[in-house]
Amino acid sequence: MTPHKYENLLAVSEPWLQYAIRINLRRENREELTDLLNETLKDGRILAYLNDAAHFHGAPVKSHKDPGLSIHKLLFLLDLGLGTDIPEIESAVIQIMNHKDQYGVYQSIANIPPHFGGKGEDVFGWCMCDAPLLLLALIRAKVDYRRHIQPGVEHLLNLRRLNGFPCAVSDEHGSLRGPGRKDDCCPYATLIMLKVLSETDGYQHSTAAEDMIETLLSLWEHSFDKHPYLFYMGTDFRKLKAPAIWYDIVSVADCLSHFPIARSDTRFQEMIRLIKSKQDADGLFTPESVYQKCKGWDFGQKTGPSPYLTYLCVRLFERLP
Repeated sequence: MTPHKYENLLAVSEPWLQYAIRINLRRENREELTDLLNETLKDGRILAYLNDAAHFHGAPVKSHKDPGLSIHKLLFLLDLGLGTDIPEIESAVIQIMNHKDQYGVYQSIANIPPHFGGKGEDVFGWCMCDAPLLLLALIRAKVDYRRHIQPGVEHLLNLRRLNGFPCAVSDEHGSLRGPGRKDDCCPYATLIMLKVLSETDGYQHSTAAEDMIETLLSLWEHSFDKHPYLFYMGTDFRKLKAPAIWYDIVSVADCLSHFPIARSDTRFQEMIRLIKSKQDADGLFTPESVYQKCKGWDFGQKTGPSPYLTYLCVRLFERLP
């Protein structure tokens, strides 16, 4: 995106998004953006997200698709460019680090009913659809990788199969498993583990990353007949939606765009062409699907362009040759 288009996007963006654009697209110096940061920290929605992050384990995880989860809100804040110099984010990071197992995998609190194989009580444990998100948050918070993140990443990578990651849980969650064949991969677990590798040095050209990339691209290629664990790449998948927390075209394309081997693949390029076809004459994107809990944000409506959704799309386009 050319500089004058950045100006167009900045002109329609609120301070919190202007801050992200200046840091993540224009690569401006944080020390020169103090006034904009202060404006961001006065926004009631940002303050609410910070408050929820500060009470990180305040409620058990019930659905990983829920944008109201503390981990999704924390990742949103970190992705804007906010860091552990903000007390609420520092508190969230400390709370995450206070709960990890013997293998270095960080845990969330959940209540798994007995008929799903759990204990029916609030317990700390992990599953493949949340543990990678906690690792990703620590990476973005710039926690020491070798000491606090690498053991967990390597342990989870040991669970990998050629077709991606299974639906796996820690012992605390009993025999919980999603609605799919045991030999299938969980596309969401595979996606968020690939997100971890995309932000971890040394994995850009790894066999693990290449296998996960092939899994996701193969699911796109065979989207009409392959739906492991009921994860479809159909009509709903193709709708533009923000934030990129789940299994949809913006989230998958954003992750894949970090990897050269994916960027050169015709299947990935099909995704990009589809996304670009939805850009309006002003270079903006309008959400085609929304999370009800995101009402009040520019991406929580479908009647007009969303600067934040546009920012997500532009950022992934910037990684392309």
